[in-house]
Amino acid sequence: MPDVVLTTLNAKYIHASFGLRYLMANLGTLKNQSCIAEFDINQRPIDIAEVLLAQNSKIIGFGVYIWNIASTTEVIAAIKKVRPEVIIILGGPEVSYETDSQPIVSLANFVITGEADLKFAEVCRLLLAGGRPAAKVIPADLPEFSQLELPYDLYTDDDLAHRIIYVEASRGCPFTCEFCLSSLDIPVRQVPLPVLHGHLQRLLDRGVKQFKFVDRTFNLNINVSKAILEFFHERYQPGHFFHFEMVPDRLPEQLREIIMGFPPGALQFEVGIQTFNPEVGALIKRRQNYERIEENLRFLRGRTGVHIHADLIVGLPGETIEGFAAGFDRLIQLRPQEIQVGILKRLRGTPIVRHDAEWAMAYNSHPPYEILQNRLLDFATMQKLRRFARYWDLIGNSGNFVDTTRLLWSDGCSPFGAFMRWSEWLYLRTGRTDSIALVRLMQLLFEYLVVELKLDQKQIATTLWADYQRGGRRDKPGFLKGHLPQQPTPKASRGAAGLPKRQARHLV
Repeated sequence: MPDVVLTTLNAKYIHASFGLRYLMANLGTLKNQSCIAEFDINQRPIDIAEVLLAQNSKIIGFGVYIWNIASTTEVIAAIKKVRPEVIIILGGPEVSYETDSQPIVSLANFVITGEADLKFAEVCRLLLAGGRPAAKVIPADLPEFSQLELPYDLYTDDDLAHRIIYVEASRGCPFTCEFCLSSLDIPVRQVPLPVLHGHLQRLLDRGVKQFKFVDRTFNLNINVSKAILEFFHERYQPGHFFHFEMVPDRLPEQLREIIMGFPPGALQFEVGIQTFNPEVGALIKRRQNYERIEENLRFLRGRTGVHIHADLIVGLPGETIEGFAAGFDRLIQLRPQEIQVGILKRLRGTPIVRHDAEWAMAYNSHPPYEILQNRLLDFATMQKLRRFARYWDLIGNSGNFVDTTRLLWSDGCSPFGAFMRWSEWLYLRTGRTDSIALVRLMQLLFEYLVVELKLDQKQIATTLWADYQRGGRRDKPGFLKGHLPQQPTPKASRGAAGLPKRQARHLV
C-alpha cells in the first residue's frame, strides 16, 4: 500500500492532471511509496472516497480547483468520518487564498498555498518521519525551474492515447488584470529551452500529436516562443495540433514569419481581449493596444491558418450592456473562429473585489462564483447575457453552424443584437440552455430564420445542410428533405484528420 496518494477530480476524463504529475515527479525518495489516483467530477463522491480509502495510505494530497471544490469537500468529509487518522493535505488555486472561511480547510489537516511542487514533498517527509509542521496553512516559495523535475515521463501510454497532454514553457504573468489569479504571480520563470526541447522530443517520439501549453503569456519572450514554434514546425506531421495562450497585441514580424509556415488548423491561439472599452480596461488594470490587437487578428485570419479562440468577459465593473455589445460586434468583424463569452468570476484572492462597493458587484457565493448583478447590469439582464453566452457556444463556436450563424445578421444589423433576439426566442421555445439535440437545434434555427426573419427557405436549408456535413455526417435531417433538391447524398467529409473535432469543423 502506498504511504502517499496524490489525487484530484478533473473536470473531464480527458484532462490529465498536470499538477499531480509535477508533485509526483518531485517527491524524490518518496516516489516509490506514492501513487496518483485521478477521478472526474461526474463520479459520485462516495465512490471516490471508497477507492481512496482502499489504498490504506497515511497521507492523501488533494488538488483543489474551482470546478471540483464542492465534490472534493464531500469526498474528504466521508474519508474523515471513516478514517479520521488519515492526513489530508490540500493544495491548488482554490485553497491558496482566503483559507480561513472555507469548510474544506476545516476538514483538512494541512493546506499548502502557492506552487507546492517542492513543499509537498518536504511536508510529507516530515509527517512520515513523525514530525509535524508548525502551522496548518503552509506557504510555498515560488520554485525556479532549475529546482524542479519535469513531469512529462509520467504521462502513461494510456494518457497519450486518450487524454489532453499539458506542457509549459513558463510560469507567472507580468500583467496585473484584477479578475485573474495569474496576476498575483508576478515573476515570470522560464523552463530552460534545451531541457524543454528534450522532453517535447520524447513526447513526439511516443506519438503525441496534440499539445496544450498552459503558459499564460506564451509570446511574452519572443525569442523563446519563436524557438518553440520553430521546433514544432521542423517536426510537423499531419494531425499535429498546438494550443498556446497569446498576448493579443504582441505579434512581431519574427513570430509572424514562422506562424505563416504552419498548415491550416495546426495552431490554436487563445487570445484574451476581455473588453474593447479602454476605460473599463484601465479600471481593472488591463493594459493593451486595441489597434494592434485588431491588426494582429486581421493578419492571423487573412494570412495564416491559425484557429483563433478569443475571450470577452461579461459583467466587468464599468461595462454597460451597450459597451459589451459594441465590443462583441467589433470582434465579430475580426472573424475569430471562436468567441468565448465568459461571465465574470470572483476568484479567491483576486483584487477585483475592490470594486464591490462602488459598482455594487454581487457574486454567487458558490463555485464558480459568477457575477449575479452589478450597478449597470441587473439580475434579469445578467441572466439574458448568461443564456446568450451558452447559446453562442452552441451555435457560434461549435463549428456546427459556421455559415448559418452569419445569416442571423445578414440584414446588416448588430450581430450582438441579432443573436440576443435569437437567444431570447430560443429560450422562450425551449426553456433550457442545455441538452438540446443538434438536429432539434437546427430545426429551431431553421424556423427562426424562415418565420421570424423571413429569409428564403431554400437558402437556409442549403446552408444548414452544408454546415451539418462539416462533422462528417450524411444522415439528412427529416425536416430538411422537403427543402433540398433531390440528389445523391455526398460522401461524408472527414475534415482535417487528427485535429480536435470543433477546430476541424471550422476548416471544412
